[in-house]
Amino acid sequence: MSGAMFIALCFTVALLVTTAYFIMGSIPLLVLKHDTPLDASFVRGFFNLYYRAACVTASATSISFVVAGRLGLAAGAAGLAAMAVVLRQQVIPRMDALGAQMQSNYMDAIPGFRKTHLTAILINIVQLAVIVWTLIVFSR
Repeated sequence: MSGAMFIALCFTVALLVTTAYFIMGSIPLLVLKHDTPLDASFVRGFFNLYYRAACVTASATSISFVVAGRLGLAAGAAGLAAMAVVLRQQVIPRMDALGAQMQSNYMDAIPGFRKTHLTAILINIVQLAVIVWTLIVFSR
């Protein structure tokens, strides 16, 4: 195995760890009632940090696979980085808006926030499954 491929695999492990860590951390947050602005702020901050970390690790993974000459894997990792940017642009403002509605006692805000939280978790689980599946397929 070349040095470039070893480095690419190290970045891939970092991407897997980042994704798995945030999935494992976000699922217990569903226990929160999401009925206070503090809950909303904490969950929002958690996902904001995840999307930033996912973008950085996926970008580094993509670059390292380009250097290793594995353009298919590089494109997949670049897609994950782009998805993290898009999700951050979509999910975080939605959480902000719902958090503000919670302060004004808008009744649909809490279920909406929980739904957004759950949807973000499910998307992350799908991403993790795709990463693992891709590694299995490309390792043959």
